[in-house]
Amino acid sequence: MADTSVRIDGNTLRLPGGVTVRFIRTLRLPETGTHPLPPGLGEFPVRRVADYADRVPEAMRARGGVMLPVYLREAMWLNFAGTAEPAALQVGVGKVCAVSGRPWSDGLSRDPQNYVVLPRQPWLDGINSGTGTVRQFVAVPLGLGATVEGQVTGEEVWGGVQLRAFPLNEKELAAWRAAERRREQARFAAPPAYGAPMPGGPMAAPGGFGAPVPVAAPPPSTGGFGVPMPMAAPPAPGSAPPAPGSAPAAPGSAPAAGAAPGGPSRAPAAMGLGVGGSMRQEVYQDDRPLTAWSRQPAGRVFVHLVTPPEWHRITGEAAPPSPVDRAAYTRAGLPWFDYYDQDAEDLRAPDTLQAVKPVGDWLGDDHEPWQPPAPGQVRPLGDAPGKPVEDGDW
Repeated sequence: MADTSVRIDGNTLRLPGGVTVRFIRTLRLPETGTHPLPPGLGEFPVRRVADYADRVPEAMRARGGVMLPVYLREAMWLNFAGTAEPAALQVGVGKVCAVSGRPWSDGLSRDPQNYVVLPRQPWLDGINSGTGTVRQFVAVPLGLGATVEGQVTGEEVWGGVQLRAFPLNEKELAAWRAAERRREQARFAAPPAYGAPMPGGPMAAPGGFGAPVPVAAPPPSTGGFGVPMPMAAPPAPGSAPPAPGSAPAAPGSAPAAGAAPGGPSRAPAAMGLGVGGSMRQEVYQDDRPLTAWSRQPAGRVFVHLVTPPEWHRITGEAAPPSPVDRAAYTRAGLPWFDYYDQDAEDLRAPDTLQAVKPVGDWLGDDHEPWQPPAPGQVRPLGDAPGKPVEDGDW
C-alpha cells in the first residue's frame, strides 16, 4: 500500500508522491517596480506541531501539521527542487489559492487553474499577480487585514500556508515511468560526445528537471537561487533519516532534551502571508488534461507561521537571526537571478490576486533604502525519509 503520510526530513517536507517542499528565507523587495528573483538566505527551520502538543495553542494542535518561525515583514519562497515525479500541488495562503485567487477547494480545477505543476515549476516566490510576475510572500500578523486572506475573503481566520499534492492517476503514472525508463536506457546506451563527462561521472549535473543550472558558479559562501546560505537553519533535533527497515518515529514524540519548559499553551500572535514587491516569475500553465491527475490527493499539510518569541517559548530554540539587509547583500556583489522557460506558457493572473495590495499600505514604507543590484549581479538560469507529520481538522 502506498504511504499516504507527510513526513518531515530535517527542514524539508516530503509529501506522498515524491513532492519535496522547502521554505527559503530571502530579501524583501521594494513594493514598486518589478525585480529579478532575490537570493536564498537559508532554510526556515520546520518542526512538527505534534512534538509540542502540550505547548501549542488548541487551534494549532487541532490543525496539526508543522510550524516555522518568521519575523514581521520577512519574505519567503517555496522551493520544490527534488520532487521526483509529476504532481499537481495546491498552495494556499490563509486558505486562499495562491494561483487562482479562489477560496481553498478540495479538488483540482482548470478554469481557473488552482495548482502548480511539479517538477516543472521549480519554485514559487509569491502569488500569481500579472503577466510573467508574482508578488512576494511577506509575513504579517492577522487582524490588520493586510494578508491575502483578509483582502480576498474579508476575514482572517486561518493564516499560515496550506499544501496538498495530487499525483498522476495510475494509468498516466505508469506511462510516465515507462517513458522515463526508456529515456534513461537510451541515455546510457548512447556513447558520450567527445569531451563530455561519462554518465554518473564527477561532472554530472545534480538535481532533476527544474533544478537551477549553474551557469556561472557563485562563490562558495553565497549559494545560488535555491541553495541555502551558510546561515541555513539546523535540522530538527533527532531528525536524521531512520535506519533502513526501522519504523518511523511515533507522532507526538517528546521534544528534544534541553528544550525550554515553555509553560502552558496560549494564543500566539498569529501570522499570515501578505504580499510585497513584484518580481519576474512565471506560474506555468498545465499542459496535461485535468483527467491525467488523480481525483484524490496523496497528502496534505498545514504550515503554521509563528513569531520568533513564540517559537522560542514552544520549542526552546532561538529563531535564526533576521536576514542581512538587501543593501549590504547588493554591496557585497552577491547574485540575483532570472529564470525563463521558453517552452512553458504563463498562467494568467486572476483579478482577485492582481488587486491584492502590498503590506506597506498597512505597515508603512521599509526603512532601508533600496539599492538595486548591478547588471553583473543578475544571473540567468537555464531552462520519504523522515518523521511523519500529523494532519488535523482544517
